[in-house]
Amino acid sequence: MNVCIVGTGYVGLVSAACFAEMGNKVVCVDINPQVVEKLKQGEVHIYEPGLEELVKRNYAEGRLIFTTNLEEGLAESLFVFICVGTPPKKDGSADLSYVYQVARDIGKLMQDYKIVVDKSTVPVGTADKVKSLILEEQKKRGVSIEFDVVSNPEFLKEGDAVNDFMKPDRVIVGTDNVRTAELLKTLYAPFARSREKLIIMSVRSAEMTKYAANCMLATKISFINEIANICERVGADVGDVRLGIGSDHRIGYHFIYPGVGYGGSCFPKDVKALISTALEYGYDPLLLQAVDRVNDLQKEVLPLKIINYFEPQGGVKDRVLALWGLAFKPNTDDMREAPALVLIERLTALGMKIKAFDPVARDKARDVLKDNSLVEIVDEQYGALEQADALAVVTEWNQFRNPDFDKLKKSLKAPIVFDGRNLYSPRFMGEMGFAYFSIGRRMYGKKM
Repeated sequence: MNVCIVGTGYVGLVSAACFAEMGNKVVCVDINPQVVEKLKQGEVHIYEPGLEELVKRNYAEGRLIFTTNLEEGLAESLFVFICVGTPPKKDGSADLSYVYQVARDIGKLMQDYKIVVDKSTVPVGTADKVKSLILEEQKKRGVSIEFDVVSNPEFLKEGDAVNDFMKPDRVIVGTDNVRTAELLKTLYAPFARSREKLIIMSVRSAEMTKYAANCMLATKISFINEIANICERVGADVGDVRLGIGSDHRIGYHFIYPGVGYGGSCFPKDVKALISTALEYGYDPLLLQAVDRVNDLQKEVLPLKIINYFEPQGGVKDRVLALWGLAFKPNTDDMREAPALVLIERLTALGMKIKAFDPVARDKARDVLKDNSLVEIVDEQYGALEQADALAVVTEWNQFRNPDFDKLKKSLKAPIVFDGRNLYSPRFMGEMGFAYFSIGRRMYGKKM
């Protein structure tokens, strides 16, 4: 089948590469000529495991085409996927200007029947607006060309997006048109060999499903973080509590790992967007507002532990903190809403110096933090420890899970570790002679 993908971000490029991998001809359109030229050279501008190989192979075999020309993308394509960004506005609502611009351009350029697919995360009612904009542009042209607008939200995890697309839990399609549903079923058939995965519903229900899913997961994270904060105060261990509640199949173990809060391009944006939508429709979403508030506060927990620890010793000013992990999660270079940025901002505002390492996000971090003279991004994990007064672990990359503790202890000025992801055993760290602070668990070891 012939597919046009508009936008080459995480969602667009992953979708394009995976559709092409299944034998479809995919034209990928982006307004940035530099991005398009790099993709033609095999240079993928985002880090996502397995994606670069897919892009290079399918481009070389002619199934994946990159262009800045939407008209070229529309020429032979039956499906047109809108995969552009919907960043948050200052009030938390989704900025739909990019989606709307693509809709207008489709209306101006389409010559025959198209299935326009909203794959960008968009608020309820967006498909109706997209449809009206396409009709408006057709009217200006004096034409009446049949088309359908479908909601097909993505459920991709950064760091595992290719696998999620190739082996989806479900494929949500919002449409009232039986023919359109069958065509999408055919397109997605190669990804559903073992069982039927397509779930057909109304357009607005599909739009809502995406937000409901991300808000549910964000709620679980904020819930376990709040429980962790209570555990610290009452003398309980959140690790034990997690095992106790996770064994209940109604709760499960997924997304109940305490830490420094969620970040990235989806959860913060989508929670705020659904809050905004609810308020727009006259409903006060108390639970979602609490989830958002708890997450903002959770990002302050680790920096506060560090500040409080050094306060009796003259404060953090002119001290050096080694920092492991800058991306908001492992297996990505995405720095958007990363908890590490909050920690860096809080501590450098008090005069603390940061020596940070991340296996993948170093270049993006250098760009994001280039104006902060107290931050140094290093290229070697243990190099971050040199002359540092303590270590903070913020992203749970695998290589941080079982480091050389003897080397760690010898490299730091004092064996002090602030673990924002609960990667290590408190008892082990205490026995090793570390002053060890984690989330929702008692402190082991003595103060240095």
